[in-house]
Amino acid sequence: MLAQAAAKPWPPTVRFVLGRVEDLGTADIEGPFDAVFAAYLLRNLADPDAGLRTLRGLLRPGGLLAVHEYSVRDSALATAAWNMLCWAVVIPAGWLASGDPSLYRYLRRSVNDFDGAAAFRDRLRDNGFSAVSSQTMPGWQRHMVHTFLAEAPR
Repeated sequence: MLAQAAAKPWPPTVRFVLGRVEDLGTADIEGPFDAVFAAYLLRNLADPDAGLRTLRGLLRPGGLLAVHEYSVRDSALATAAWNMLCWAVVIPAGWLASGDPSLYRYLRRSVNDFDGAAAFRDRLRDNGFSAVSSQTMPGWQRHMVHTFLAEAPR
């Protein structure tokens, strides 16, 4: 994904960095960055608060964090739809494609266990971000997948 993005024309000030958030403190990755985008990351970390603090530390004052993540806990309907989708499509398709359904079962559980959208917005604020907002995705992902935006302190 990063190789495809990097292959497009960008100003010389733009760079793409790949790394584990837990290792960023010891990697040769230094900010400040104007923005950080994280997709499906925070629910997979043992310590999402530490991950958020690390990402905040990489941003310039007023820099933007964009998090794209599954979040169903705020809606009984979204939770039911997510679990139905997993049991009817995701887990069987994953099993057919790979022969091992464990990753897809983990996906279902990790989404069910993750913060609801309101709780994740609170988590962002609790970890020093401001101007926190979120929007659900349209279509079949409505109330299941959200994009969260937050600013680093100015």
